[in-house]
Amino acid sequence: MSDIQPWYKQFWPWFLIILPLCAVVASINMLMIALDTKDSVVAEDYYKKGKAINMDLRKNKYAKQLGMQFSVEVDGNTLLITQHGGPEYRTGLNVELYHPTLAERDYKVMATADPSGVYRVSPPEELNGHWEVRLESFDSKWRLHKRLELKNNSQHWLN
Repeated sequence: MSDIQPWYKQFWPWFLIILPLCAVVASINMLMIALDTKDSVVAEDYYKKGKAINMDLRKNKYAKQLGMQFSVEVDGNTLLITQHGGPEYRTGLNVELYHPTLAERDYKVMATADPSGVYRVSPPEELNGHWEVRLESFDSKWRLHKRLELKNNSQHWLN
């Protein structure tokens, strides 16, 4: 006659316990990740921002009426912004770079033109990948906005 082993010395009970235990451990881990990280893409005041977009469209239309056109060149970690159309603009230019998913990488600066009319912007981080680039006049009368894929030695047009 064979000896019957206790349940804790057999394979199948442990196999059946391990499967749900792994699911519980994984769900606790996912809960901890969800509680620790903040979703930076979703805005809390999305309704107000949505209404503000309509006001911003007037600035874009005004820039098109003026014929404002700028080229954006990436040279290493420096953006070279040059005007090619519209009335000559040499005063301060608000340059805003928005990363599509990481709000902490967004960058805003007031750029001034050098004697040759080129605005130079040197953000603290490398600008490879997709970015929302926004150029706005110092007095906020016009604005140009475009999504660009920035990479070294590339040139893009905002009009």
